[in-house]
Amino acid sequence: MTDPQLGFIGVGVMGRPMARRLLQHGHSLVIYDKDQAALDELAALGARIAESVREVADNAEIIFTSLPSPAIFKAVALGADGIIEGRAVRTLVDLSTVGSRAEQEVAAGLAAKGIDTVDAPVSGGAAGANSGSLALMVAGNPAAVERMRSLFDVFGKVFIVGEQPGQGQLLKLLNNMLSTTAFAITSEAFVAGVKGGLDPEVMMSVINAGSGKNGATLDKFPKHVLPGTFDFGFPVSSVCKDIGLAIEECQALGVPMWLGNAARQLWNVAAQQDGAGRDLTELVRTVEGWSNRQN
Repeated sequence: MTDPQLGFIGVGVMGRPMARRLLQHGHSLVIYDKDQAALDELAALGARIAESVREVADNAEIIFTSLPSPAIFKAVALGADGIIEGRAVRTLVDLSTVGSRAEQEVAAGLAAKGIDTVDAPVSGGAAGANSGSLALMVAGNPAAVERMRSLFDVFGKVFIVGEQPGQGQLLKLLNNMLSTTAFAITSEAFVAGVKGGLDPEVMMSVINAGSGKNGATLDKFPKHVLPGTFDFGFPVSSVCKDIGLAIEECQALGVPMWLGNAARQLWNVAAQQDGAGRDLTELVRTVEGWSNRQN
């Protein structure tokens, strides 16, 4: 039995390395994106470039999406000449972070046409996408999920979180909210420590040996902040999008988001003042600027 034709729509910061890994593992891939440079890179590895979303859906039985917003995801999946109109597609695997409501709307629309939706947002950043060490939070029909198992293994570790599309999205948003909130408070703590005369390397060692350690102190600060590279690979604009979706999801569930809202406000102000396209790790510089103005 031959492997099914795979499609990939959205080959940006996260989608491109995931698509690359599929190609490197011998899978046939038809791809679509508005970024020609990204398409050309994958075409050089053997991918076939489609001229439209519809062309991907007319040729690929399984389509992966990695898209930047709920609106774009819904347009690609359900819009005119979208995935829903495709002749070949049978399963959509969404690797984006778009929230449970968008995921449920798309899943319902595609189900009416006999197309399964597997909700599979990923965590681990561009580095994890490149190395195949992502965490996939997967929800969907168990039979459809099982058919994707060998493909998911190319990307990283699979966690089955539910049987309803949208449950993966909820967990991903909660994870991102925790991660970016931890980075924000860690930035404030380190700026305060340096202003108080502490050595940042010593601070890192002590915090990571104690109760204050978190994802920021264990990974982002030692790898991307202290070396001064600020190259984690995730823009502030995406942080603002994800934490905003997370707050909306939590409030819809009746959870008061006191700390979450404070973190969202901090990130949004940082985006407005210093630019939404910067790497998230550059928030440290924004906090430094705020603190210097207090002198």
